[in-house]
Amino acid sequence: MSYALKILFITIALVIIYKLVFSGRKGTRTLFEMKFKDGRLVSHYGKIPDRFAKDCRQLAKSAKLTCVVRAQQRDRKVQLHVSANVGDRHIQQLQALFPRQYYTQTAQ
Repeated sequence: MSYALKILFITIALVIIYKLVFSGRKGTRTLFEMKFKDGRLVSHYGKIPDRFAKDCRQLAKSAKLTCVVRAQQRDRKVQLHVSANVGDRHIQQLQALFPRQYYTQTAQ
């Protein structure tokens, strides 16, 4: 009986570990990421369109934003994600600055 419980426990543990390791977002690719702290660009990576980077830094500086701005591509669709601690007004402004046509032309 105890031998069967041990096998059952080990099987459940392996299934949980498998789900944790392989449950990531499949097909999602991060194009770029920009991290701001108190309006200053702290770190960035990826290919960021020059005009968007300039306008984004200017908006972050004027509003003293602390956030992460990330562009992700999934199934040929590019989405801009902004961390939730930024107000809705600033998120809308960043979304308006984002050059979606730049990615739709290069993805095809």
